[in-house]
Amino acid sequence: MGRRYQRDEDGREGPRISASTAEVWCNKRDFHETMNDWDKWRTRPQSLILRRALFQIHLWTGIGLGLYVLLMSVTGSALVFRRELTRWLAREPRVAVDSAPRMSEGQLTEAAKRAYPEYEVSQVSLRKNPDQAAQVWLQRPGKKLQRLFNPYTGGDLGDSIRPSFRFVLWLVDLHDNLLMARTGLVLNAAGGIFTLLLGATGVVIWWPGMESWRRSLSFRWKANPKGFNWTLHSALGFWGLGFFFMWALSGIYLSVPGVFNGAVDLIEPLNTSSRTLRFGDKLLSWLAQAHFGRFAGVPVKILWTVTGLLPAVLFFTGALMWWARVLKPWLRRNAPATPRVQAVAAARSESSIQARL
Repeated sequence: MGRRYQRDEDGREGPRISASTAEVWCNKRDFHETMNDWDKWRTRPQSLILRRALFQIHLWTGIGLGLYVLLMSVTGSALVFRRELTRWLAREPRVAVDSAPRMSEGQLTEAAKRAYPEYEVSQVSLRKNPDQAAQVWLQRPGKKLQRLFNPYTGGDLGDSIRPSFRFVLWLVDLHDNLLMARTGLVLNAAGGIFTLLLGATGVVIWWPGMESWRRSLSFRWKANPKGFNWTLHSALGFWGLGFFFMWALSGIYLSVPGVFNGAVDLIEPLNTSSRTLRFGDKLLSWLAQAHFGRFAGVPVKILWTVTGLLPAVLFFTGALMWWARVLKPWLRRNAPATPRVQAVAAARSESSIQARL
């Protein structure tokens, strides 16, 4: 026997619902309507108006802040091993030690002038170790050079700062100051505050209710693409929440340390006669070390490097949800209708009218 269908008041067909099933649905709806907010929060938080409002705040804050979070995530992970990279990339070439004495500063100045006649030599530095190259600073209006010279032959050995090392310095400036000096510090502080807001609203949105909160701790591979993306975003957001808050708060401190130091002075005035660090000073020192993962050695740095990419993953999964929930429906509503689409819409409208008659 085929499945029976019925039409609703708008002429749409759907499966016929028995009276008993309809009564159960109505009873459930009446039950949820009489629940107080606390009961709704425990069982059906999605029905709360506050939760829906916070979802919109989280969604649009995430989109507006997304590129910033992505930038901080990628550059921060790359700079966890900044000290190691600096030592490795800043290594200078060694020179063969000659039996002849090293050239004097005056002789190296003349060698530099012959190599760069358009520049004036501003400083020459002979290093302590005999196998180290001499550093020479040259300048002319609008430009400066830092070169390495062989202290025995006077030969030019190249730039004292390697391009790869310059890239690390540029990456540090991008992460710390957004390449905008003090203005970048203020913007980073504001970005950290909005990131805290993003995390706080995310906590509220994550909560699925007492019956299913354990399932929200992991993502489900077998779910449909939308369901998988949601569970991935939810699970990663939960497990990375502590890191998220720590990086945001420590980032604010590193951007505007004077505000935090002033708060510590207000709560615990400085005692100049005591050589013991105050609790607030210790806390801020720990916060700075935690930001860079500079404790407990290489294993922590590896963990920081990997988890530092979690905000980037959250941005991509959040952007996919924004596309599916907001942008894609908007594009469909505003897309120009083709003749075929117009014909189908007209046919549906006509059938709906006939069904009402």
